[in-house]
Amino acid sequence: MRTAWLKIRMGLSVVLLFAVIYALLAVIATFVGGGTPIIYAVIAFVVVAIQFFLGPKIVELTMRIRYVSEGEQPELHRMVSELAMKAGIPKPRVGISEISIPNAFAFGTSKRTARVCVTRRLMEMLRRDELEAVLGHELSHIKHRDMAVITALSVIPMICYFIYFSFFWSGIFGGMGGGRNRQGALPMMAIALIAFVVYFISNLIVLYVSRIREYYADAGSVELTRKPHELASALYKIIYGSARAKPEKIKKELESMRAFFAADPVTARGDLKDLSAADLDRDGKIDAYELKLFAERAKASRADRLMELFSTHPNAVSRVKRLGAYL
Repeated sequence: MRTAWLKIRMGLSVVLLFAVIYALLAVIATFVGGGTPIIYAVIAFVVVAIQFFLGPKIVELTMRIRYVSEGEQPELHRMVSELAMKAGIPKPRVGISEISIPNAFAFGTSKRTARVCVTRRLMEMLRRDELEAVLGHELSHIKHRDMAVITALSVIPMICYFIYFSFFWSGIFGGMGGGRNRQGALPMMAIALIAFVVYFISNLIVLYVSRIREYYADAGSVELTRKPHELASALYKIIYGSARAKPEKIKKELESMRAFFAADPVTARGDLKDLSAADLDRDGKIDAYELKLFAERAKASRADRLMELFSTHPNAVSRVKRLGAYL
């Protein structure tokens, strides 16, 4: 039931986002003419096509991925094969990301072209069951096709900003002539203002969808492994490893790729402080009993919930609490 509700929320968010961009294009058609929205629709199509075809290669280069054979990583391949079979999807290509922070991620344009990658640091830090839970999360992204959804949706704020930029400067230069030119510039400036507001709103919706897809993948991992505490423990260790990394290294290597992390590395230090309350015996992991108590007692602060609105990832406390609800 919880999984179905997450799926509904994601679907409604997608519908809302396309309704918002449709309304903006309708406003442009009303004030400027019917041909102009078609131009922006073509731009959107071209940008989405470029992202779909070049996106995987950009991820491979940025995250320094090397694909490995079953002979090199037999246990990793075995886990991916078993989870893919349970999920009912083709086995994705398996790779190692040569970055210094513990992480796992999935990417690709479809179930058949999907790839799943982990870092060496992650494999060193996690126990087998924890790694399996993380892989279950990543394969759930593939099963839900949300990688393609978020790629397509991320184009909409870009188009809104382009509309704002082009109409704003058209209004500025058009208004310099005075008289009729100034009157003609007013609709331009009005459209620019509306486009900027829509850009801001659409960005928030895309971020919301990004957070929902993380909750959805967490639920998928629990369905595949039946071990929510192992995923909670893995997230705790991932956040710990990210928090120990040097801030300048995070900013330099990872700022543009935050959505490809199992937990947001930029907020890791604060998240670690919050989640350490779950580790009652200070053994560096979260067991089922600790998760149950944490889910009952912990609560994200109002400030954390507000900051979450501008994040690609759910608040760590809220995320682990939700995992506790699956016990």
